[in-house]
Amino acid sequence: MGKIVATEFISLDGVIEDPGGSEDFAHGGWTFEIDRGEEGDGFKLGELEEAEAQLLGRVTYEGFADAWPEREGDPDMGGFAKKMNTMPKYVYSTTLGTADWNNTKVLSGDFAADIAAARDEVDGVILVAGSAQLVQGLIANDLLDELRLMVFPVTLGGGKRLFADDGRKVPLKLTDARTVGAGIQLLTYDRG
Repeated sequence: MGKIVATEFISLDGVIEDPGGSEDFAHGGWTFEIDRGEEGDGFKLGELEEAEAQLLGRVTYEGFADAWPEREGDPDMGGFAKKMNTMPKYVYSTTLGTADWNNTKVLSGDFAADIAAARDEVDGVILVAGSAQLVQGLIANDLLDELRLMVFPVTLGGGKRLFADDGRKVPLKLTDARTVGAGIQLLTYDRG
């Protein structure tokens, strides 16, 4: 059985929208303004290397599918891009009919059942990046095993937030905390 791990770039005020600058958000690309340092970059590379598969929401999937195939020849991104392009990917979407990115399976039925079945297919970490609605659904259905937050020392004043305003209490256990780069907090939580 797989372990579902969500990893998020997040501002101090809880915004995860458009950290890379490709979604027309007023503050798009906000993560590039703060240095992650070698340890922060190594953390992101390490979690991808650890992963056996990815689980993505439609918006994140479309952004990744547009960006990563063309980066495989980039000397700075080649190994990372190759792993992104070749590893198995699941995308949960009720609107996406097909997925052209290599090794991608579309899940579009019952949210909890489809994702639980995908978890059963994978032996190891299933990494979820971005995908706010998907992560909210994982939390609501008790399917998220671990949450990794890369908290950037900035507030954005608005935008898509990670946590749903649904009144649900979800206990988590902090298992790791460290500071990297220019004051970025790496926080890892297990389901409590």
